[in-house]
Formats: sequence, C-alpha cells, structure tokens
Amino acid sequence: MVRPTQIGLLPLYLELYDEVRPEARPDMESFAARVASVLSGLGMEVKSAPVLTRHVAIQREVQRMTDDAALDALATLHLAYSPSLEAVETLVASDRPLLLLDTTPAPSFGVDADAERMFRNHGIHGVQDLSCMLRRRGKSYLLSVGHVDDARFHDDVRLNCRAMRASRAMNTMRVLSIGEAFGGMGDFSVDRHVLSAKLGVQVQHETVDTLAEYAREVNEEQISQEARDDGHRCDCSTVDAKALARTNRLGLAVRRMMAASGAGAVTFNFASFTRNHGVETVPFLEASKVMTRGQGYAGENDVLTAALVGALAQAGCRLTFTEMFCPDWEGNTIFMSHMGECGLDVAENAALVEKTYAFSDVSNPVIAVPKIKPGYATLVNIAPGAHDSFMLIGARVEVLDRGPVAGFPDVPHFWLRPASGDIREFLHAYSNIGGTHHLALCLGDETELVQRMATVMGLTYREI
Repeated sequence: MVRPTQIGLLPLYLELYDEVRPEARPDMESFAARVASVLSGLGMEVKSAPVLTRHVAIQREVQRMTDDAALDALATLHLAYSPSLEAVETLVASDRPLLLLDTTPAPSFGVDADAERMFRNHGIHGVQDLSCMLRRRGKSYLLSVGHVDDARFHDDVRLNCRAMRASRAMNTMRVLSIGEAFGGMGDFSVDRHVLSAKLGVQVQHETVDTLAEYAREVNEEQISQEARDDGHRCDCSTVDAKALARTNRLGLAVRRMMAASGAGAVTFNFASFTRNHGVETVPFLEASKVMTRGQGYAGENDVLTAALVGALAQAGCRLTFTEMFCPDWEGNTIFMSHMGECGLDVAENAALVEKTYAFSDVSNPVIAVPKIKPGYATLVNIAPGAHDSFMLIGARVEVLDRGPVAGFPDVPHFWLRPASGDIREFLHAYSNIGGTHHLALCLGDETELVQRMATVMGLTYREI
C-alpha cells in the first residue's frame, strides 16, 4: 500500500517587510495556508512551517521536519522576496529532495496593476536568487512554476512530488537479499558499499536456511487465508491445492522476513532454493505479490533493480520486473518474460498455475500467469557505469494486446514494441549506453517522472 507523499512546506519572507509593512503579514500567512491546502488537495500530506524570515528559524524548522524519517521532501514558497543566504546553507545540508514553488496569489499582472499588487506578487526573484545559489552549491532541486490555481501547475507539482518520493525511497531503500548471487551474472552486480555510498541503498543478506526457519513458523490457518485471498485476485480453478499451500507457506515466510528486516524490496536467486536448505519450492508467487503491494523485487539477487522497482512503486507506478528475452525481427516486437514473477497491477487478469520446474532440487511452485494490460508503457532501467556512476534509462513502449499464448503455459510473458517503431534501432541504442538485462515495466508514460527522479538524485538520464 502506497502512503501519501509527505511534504514539509517552508514559506519564506523578508524580515524588512515586517518592519515597514506589518499589516501585510496576515495576507502572506493566508497565501501560505492556501498553497498548503492546494498541496493537500493534490494528495500530499503537508507539514507547514510558520512564515520564516531568518536563517536561525529556517534551520530550526527544517531540523524539526526532517527529524521525522517519513518526511519525503521539502518545498519552499516565496511569499515575497526572501534573500537566498537566509536559507541556502540549511537546504544544501538537508538530505531531503527539494521543490521550489514559483507561484503567486494573482493570476494576472497587466496594465491595470499597481504597487500594492506588485508587493503581494513579487516572489519570483526570490526563487531566482535561491535557485542560482543552490546551483552554485551543487544542490539538486525541482521547480514547479505557474499560478496557484492553474491545473497545469497542479499537474507539475504532483509529478515533481512523485519524483521526489521515488528519489527519497531509493535513497533510503533496504533490500532483503536471500541466497547466493547468480554465478557469473555481472551487469547489475555492484558492491554493497558503493550502493550505500552512491545511492543510499542498504542490503541485508539472509540465507535460504533462515528463510526455512521462518517458513516453519507459518501455520495452516495463515496458509488457508492466503489461498482464499488468492481466489479473490486470480483464477485458481486449475491449480493444485497442495502446490499452492507449499508455495504460500514459503511466500508468507518471505513476507515475514521482509517485515522483520524493515525491507522495502526483496531479491533472490532461484538456484539457491534446494531441499537441503529446508525449503519445498521457490517463492515466485510472493515476488508477484510483493510488487502488487507497492514494494520492490528483482530476480537473481539483483539488489540494484529491486531497489529501483521499489522506489518507482512508492511513487505510484503500476509496474512489474521483467526482461527482454527474444526479438521478433519480422514482427518488429520484443518478447518480454521472466521465470515466474509479474506484478499483478499491470494485469487485466491472472491465473495461478503449477509451473514445471527443473532448475533446482525443489517441488513445482505455483506462479501467476497474467494477461498484461495493452497500451502505452515505460521501460525503466538503472545502469551502473564507470567510476561507480549510475544512469537512469527510460523508454516509451507499447504493450501489444496479445497473450497469454499456448506455447508458454507456465511463464509470465507479453510482447511490446518501442515507440520508435524499430526494434533494431531500439536494441542498438539500449546496449550502446549499457542498459542491463533487468528492467521495470510501468504502465503509462512515466519517462518524465524518471527524468525528474534522475535530476533529484544527481544521475544521468537517457531516453531511447
């Protein structure tokens, strides 16, 4: 379940105006309350500071707000001109993403304007002062510009808040890694210390033996309740009850382990699941449920992509982990799949089936085979680069109205076509910039969200 984005609103003002125009303060406070109400109406949870004029007060309020770990971002509002040096050091030092709201009470300022209207609507050069200083100090920020009641301004604020939420989620993500890494798979492999230092991602590694201990604590009533819940989400008419029970026992163990570790994402290598570790099967179905709950997942102990999927999910993306498997050169499409995982939010419907499984010494798991919703979507990748750098990649695609097909009865799958229309150009461009073979697919066009997320995180963004 994705909670509302929490925003700390900092209304900024010039102390001199309180001295020379004290009667203006109530109107300024009223406009700050109006902006807070707009943010709340857009679905944000707003924590508002009082009107702030001096460095000490700004520093105190930012500290108070950011003491709450749940605060996702800060937003400044220039009620009039406010000198940048009162705020810049505090904002640069903060670890929260920053949004500058460039807005005014009046929708127009034409030939009928006067000095009084000018006084109440001249916050834009405070924004310019602050944005220049933030840029000089290397602090990333986003801007939303427009009249406070303009729907375009509202849309931009909403998108910026989603991007900041995704950035904050990534920078605070704890990923539970179960089992050993997939031997020889290098593209997404990043040292955990680099993940922590560069992205803020924390890794908690646990063995399959520990997962087996959690599984032994799952009782029959919990397994039965999970099966009933599965019946509400999916077509379970052909699935074997015993196979579903062993799958859900291990899935509930993964869920408990994630909760115990405070993880917002999980990844595991299916080859690590063997009987000698005390497990009956592989928890592919729980991986699908993880993504449907708004948490992150990636296969093969890919911590990097699992964190990305979790961050995008927290920004409200309806998504799934996936891979590009096979090109259809003649049909100009790409076949997408993975062994047994698919976020159910991207599905029109899904059936649970028992998967014929021969990749490790366990019993067949139950997985979800969905019909993916056709239409426009976005592929998202995070690619490691030279010198411990990272790049976010976004690509507009179209999911075709096709499948599931008979040739893949127990594998999640779908076809897509890149917006450019030519898979040769698309695949060339993707590998030319070093995209990994693990991706997220988000419904709708989320490229602008990913680009703004990259801006907040200080990462390179490439669109193909």
